[in-house]
Amino acid sequence: MDLYSALQYVLFLAVVTALVQPLGGYIERVFSRKPTVLDRLCLPLERLMYRTTAVDPNAEMTGAQYTTCFVFFGLVGTLLLYTILRLQHFLPWFFPQYHTTPLSPDLALNTAISFSTTTTWQAYGGENTMSYFSQMVGLCVQNFLAGAAGLAIGVAFIRGLARQLSETLGNFWVDLTRALLWILLPGALIGATLLVWQGVPMNFHDYAVATSVEHSKQVIPQGPVAALEIIKNLGTNGGGFFNANGAHPYENPTPLTNFLEMLAIVLLPAALTNTFGRMVGQPRQGWLLYSVMVLLFGCGLVFVHHFELRGIPQMGNVDFRISRLQSGGNMEGKEVRFGIAGSTLTAVVTSNAATGSNNSMHDSYTSLGGMVLLVNMLLGELVFGGLGTGLYSMVMAAAIAVFLAGRWAHP
Repeated sequence: MDLYSALQYVLFLAVVTALVQPLGGYIERVFSRKPTVLDRLCLPLERLMYRTTAVDPNAEMTGAQYTTCFVFFGLVGTLLLYTILRLQHFLPWFFPQYHTTPLSPDLALNTAISFSTTTTWQAYGGENTMSYFSQMVGLCVQNFLAGAAGLAIGVAFIRGLARQLSETLGNFWVDLTRALLWILLPGALIGATLLVWQGVPMNFHDYAVATSVEHSKQVIPQGPVAALEIIKNLGTNGGGFFNANGAHPYENPTPLTNFLEMLAIVLLPAALTNTFGRMVGQPRQGWLLYSVMVLLFGCGLVFVHHFELRGIPQMGNVDFRISRLQSGGNMEGKEVRFGIAGSTLTAVVTSNAATGSNNSMHDSYTSLGGMVLLVNMLLGELVFGGLGTGLYSMVMAAAIAVFLAGRWAHP
């Protein structure tokens, strides 16, 4: 492994590890309704939302009530998004000369369900299908709402373990509101600002038409890319503004933006391990879960990087070495600006997390490198995962291991 790749991997894990405790503590204070640095800004908005929606923030919910609210919220979000997609040709920022792919009823329903469940499976080309209104008011808003709902469910799961003698899990509407106001919105604002600084577009301009050196016309889509790009990663959603997703230079122009976007995917799920330890009164358990995640994640990085750098034996006459003239390794389906290291980091992060964001073609990886990515997916978001999913997957795996160990020790 070359020095640049090793430094990138080590720096990534070092930044995540350094932020786990402060961010995990902040999340715990937010959902325990303790004082935080953002209270002066967020508390008035929170009270206004409760008055507008007639929500009693002090009312606790049972597990059945919490789940019912979660399902109802997801259903309403799906129907609203479906309506926006079906009516987008009547709404602002629709360019009929460029948005040539019709949003048929089945495609609109597929998209609405996938975004409201944070599956974010895309069966369309963003620049040819979605208007700016659909991208921002439809998909971007749903990314926030679905991500906040997922985070609320993760916190409710932790409360269920911490409140052993209680029948309530908190209030879904309070958890949803706090996830939005205190966590996702501030994080998205900071992240989007950094992306704009690195060259990610954030505008509502018409598509640009350029003339190439061969005198042919080329349409260059743009739009409010930064706003959708950051929440698709922060909310572990993964739907790209463009069809090429994170490989598109407007979504992910530099190695630094790639690094920042991968941090956005991992930070909250990793910090939830610390939140878990604090809320159950056993901080060491949180660090143990995080350590197992880092171990599995690090193994994935090393293996995928090794196999991609070697290429395949059947191409023995190909020079896979890194030099000043070539990136080295198997570069099929990868962007040169990211190389093996940036592509491997993204592939391992996204295959472990609940996001479809990517900057390379996974089916172009070597057989063994692709096998590692497939194993990551088959683990069921065990390593980091999405907002809450990685935590409860790891906790359930630990519980099953303890049960099986107990059965083996005492048949």
